Parts: sequence; structure tokens; C-alpha cells
Amino acid sequence: MPVALFALAIGAFGIGLTEFVVAGILPQIAADFGVDIPQAGLMATTYALGVFVGAPILTVLGARVPRKALLIGLALIFTLGNIVTALAPTLPMALAGRILTAFNHGTFFGVGSIIAASLVARDKQASAIAFMFSGLTLANLVGVPAGTWLAQAFDWRLVFWLSAAIGVVTMTSIALWVPRIAGGKAIALRSELRAFIDPQVLLAMGITVFGPAAFFTSITYIAPMMIHEAGFSDAGVTRIMVLFGLGLAVGNWLGGRFADRSLFGTLFVTLAAQALVLLVFWLNVGSGVIASASVFFMAAFGFATVAPIQKLVMDRASAAGAPTMAASVNIGMFNLGNAMGAWVGGATIAAGFGFAAPNWAGAILSLIALGLAFIAWASSATGRMAQQVR
Repeated sequence: MPVALFALAIGAFGIGLTEFVVAGILPQIAADFGVDIPQAGLMATTYALGVFVGAPILTVLGARVPRKALLIGLALIFTLGNIVTALAPTLPMALAGRILTAFNHGTFFGVGSIIAASLVARDKQASAIAFMFSGLTLANLVGVPAGTWLAQAFDWRLVFWLSAAIGVVTMTSIALWVPRIAGGKAIALRSELRAFIDPQVLLAMGITVFGPAAFFTSITYIAPMMIHEAGFSDAGVTRIMVLFGLGLAVGNWLGGRFADRSLFGTLFVTLAAQALVLLVFWLNVGSGVIASASVFFMAAFGFATVAPIQKLVMDRASAAGAPTMAASVNIGMFNLGNAMGAWVGGATIAAGFGFAAPNWAGAILSLIALGLAFIAWASSATGRMAQQVR
């Protein structure tokens, strides 16, 4: 793999740590600010919404900026946002820091996906994108469990100081390893936005929203779920986060590998399996063994959808004339799904359904994504047949 992909993966590691570590440290954040679990869950929801809003704004503003300079600037935003969160005296201030941190996310992955794909042959593009996203899986395999332990043993704020330090490393690695790539032309908003009414693009982005929302509905509340429903200790929650990270690593590798062979086939299998695992998790949450296995497989099948979904949107958007905007906006859509999942999970708990309820809610979201994938596949096949007839 080109060395530039390692720089992108380091950035992805920092972003993954910042985004997902909240799932393991939610009880500590809630206790520090004196709020309940659903309120503390806003640390996940606001981050995801920040990604959704920031992606199109920074993509438009940064369209003509050289790619290396843009990535360094985005890493600087990430670093400053984590510092604000670490210093926050109140929950609203911490949420403001989360939003600032999130603004870099969509454009970093959007531009990074395009760069990653441009560095390899066409038949390796999904694998190259998956390599960049491997930073996310490594963050969950190593960073999130370590961050969970830091929060339990010392202070949850140390986690965000660590993320800020990784932001500095990201800026350095990008400066050293990413090749000089000129900025593009100013984005023609009218033509780019016109692509967003294309049914194929909308279907692909619908999968983007509902697929990741499914496992985020559950994982956001995994710490209180495991403590209150499965009887795990704080140390047990840390081990659960290791299993979650392992699942993401396996899923990311499988998703990139099989999406290059059969994009829709990969989506059908992973989305259906994700729904099944979440239902099993809900029905057997009291069993430590089944709960642990469910976390692993939920993460594996959930994250196996990321590379194929991103590749699907990039292909559909390129055909519709919006390759630049869509790549970044789709990362925002991932996080809109994450925000939806975090909100849905919190709503089920607040409604009195219990800490395991996010699992059945996530299964429903996964089945919705599966239905959209079938519609996208069928409409794509119909379009190809029509072209052949002509």
C-alpha cells in the first residue's frame, strides 16, 4: 500500500477514538456533569450532527485548497475541538467542543477516500478505502478500550487530551507522507446539488443512513446495557470494547475484500446478518457469553458495510455528476445515521423499555437499510437492461 494511506489511517485512528470512545465512558461523563445516561448520550448525537452539517460546508469552502493543506487544516480543527472538550466545565461546553471536533470528520474522510482511490488501480479502490478506514478499526481495537480504562481509572478528560495529541501526529504525518495534490476547481453547486435528486444517489445515501444507525443504536449505550442488564463490571465493559474493536477490524477487512468482488452481495449479507445479531442480542442480553459474541458480530457485520456503501455512493454520484460533494456528504450521512441511532437508542431507554431496548430498535433500522439495498440493486439492474436494449 502507498505510504500516504498510512497518514490517512492515522487521521482515521484519531477520529475513530474521539467518535466511539463515548460509548465506553458514558457513565463517567454523566456522573461528572450530574446528568442521566440519555442526556450524556448527547455527546454522541451532537458529534454525529456536527459531521452531517460540517461535511458539505467545509467541502465547498475547501474545494480549491490544495489537498495536503486542506487535510492539515482539518486535523487542526480536530485537535482544537478535542482540547475544548477536555477543558469543558459544563455539558453544553463539552457538546460545543464535540461539534467543533466533528466539523473535520466528513471532509477528511471524503477527501481521503478520493485520494486513497486515486493512489491504486481501479480494482483495488475499495480495498484502499478500507485501508484508510482501518484506522477506525484500530482505534476501536486499541484506542477505545484504552480510553475506557483511562476514564475508569483516572479521568474521562484524559481521553480527549490523548485525541488532541493524535491530531498533532496526524498533521505531521500528512505533511511528510501525502503527496502534493492541487486543489480542484470551485464546486459548481448547481450541477453538484442536482445529482442529489438522482434516485440512485438518494437510495445509496439512504443505505448510508440506516445501515450504520443500526449498530450505533446499540453501541452508544453498551456500557450501561452491559452493567445493568448483563451484570458486567467496569473492567468487563473494557473487555467488551476490545471485542467491539476486534469486530470492527474483521468487518472492515471483509467488507473491503468482498465488496471488490460483489458490492451488493456484500451489502445483502451484512445488513441481514446485522439485524439477526441485534435481535439475538436483545433476547439474550442477560447471558454474558451471548452478549459478548453479539457485540463482536454486531460490529463485524455493521462495519463491513462501510467500504461498500462509500464505494457505491462514489460510483453513483460520479455517474450523476457530483463526485466531490457526494464523497464528503456521504460521510455526513453515515453520521446522520449515527445521530439517529444514538437518539433512537436513548429514546427507547427514556421511554422505559430498558437498557437492552436499543438492540431491537437497531434491528429494525438494519432491515430498513436492507430493503433500500434491494431496491437500489433492482433499479440498477433495470437500468443496465434498458441500456442494453438501446
